[in-house]
Amino acid sequence: MDPEHASANGRKRSQRPQKSHREVADELRARIASGELRAGDRMPTQARLADEFGVERGAVRQALNILHAEHLLTGVSKGSPATVAPHPARYPLPAGPGAAPQPTMAALAPRTAAAFAAPHVEIDALCLTAVSLTLAIGEPLRQIHAGRLKPAKVDVRILLPSRDIDLAFPAPVDDASATGLLHQRWLAHRNAQGQVLRHNLLALRATHGIDVRVSFRALPFTPPVKLYLLNGEEALFAYYTLSRRERMIGQEHLEMYDAEGTRSMLFAFERSVGPRDAAFVEQSRGWFDALWETISSDLVLT
Repeated sequence: MDPEHASANGRKRSQRPQKSHREVADELRARIASGELRAGDRMPTQARLADEFGVERGAVRQALNILHAEHLLTGVSKGSPATVAPHPARYPLPAGPGAAPQPTMAALAPRTAAAFAAPHVEIDALCLTAVSLTLAIGEPLRQIHAGRLKPAKVDVRILLPSRDIDLAFPAPVDDASATGLLHQRWLAHRNAQGQVLRHNLLALRATHGIDVRVSFRALPFTPPVKLYLLNGEEALFAYYTLSRRERMIGQEHLEMYDAEGTRSMLFAFERSVGPRDAAFVEQSRGWFDALWETISSDLVLT
């Protein structure tokens, strides 16, 4: 047997290109967001996940540790399967001047769930893809289905980069020929996350009679920051911080500059805290509205 394709336990490993631990984490995170893995579910064993993704157990452990740090999993250890976290809302984002920021994935879900307690929910988002919002929406959806939240109306507006622009990132470090490959990968990810988000929200019409509207528009630039506006009362803001990394894209091993959006540190500003925060929320809302109404264009998720 070729050692390159043999696992540590002697079983033959798939000859397809191995995923990185971050790609494994991305896939498992998407399963949690879509409801395929529900709160309280036990994860497959590390051995089963290693076989499924064609990676070593070390990569699986790294992926599980990422999701544990994002508060999506509990009980992550070397000897037993982890469990999907039952109550992401128990990790609230502190409010007020001087509050410590938290990673987007840990902070956005509880704040979004809190926003869904209003009779009319209004969420505006500007981001590179909709992955963080898609994941965060899972928590209020669970609470709606459990009967703990009952909004009458939900309006969501999302600004994403246009498919027709040259993205500033993700971008290859020095192989310009890989630009198209990275663009197609980003576009597929953008569209898939947007479709999941729209489907999950619009389903509330049929299941709970909630008046839901979800709209997308395309930006002519790559946003250097992400912004979430909740019910006109709160602004959550984070920088996309770039780093150099290596990933398997298709069958190619690429060095690229990219940002970890779900781990960007999210800063909270609340209108009720004081004049400084109120001004930031107001200016952020005005900036978003201006982009929506002027230079953005219709966006069709295909």
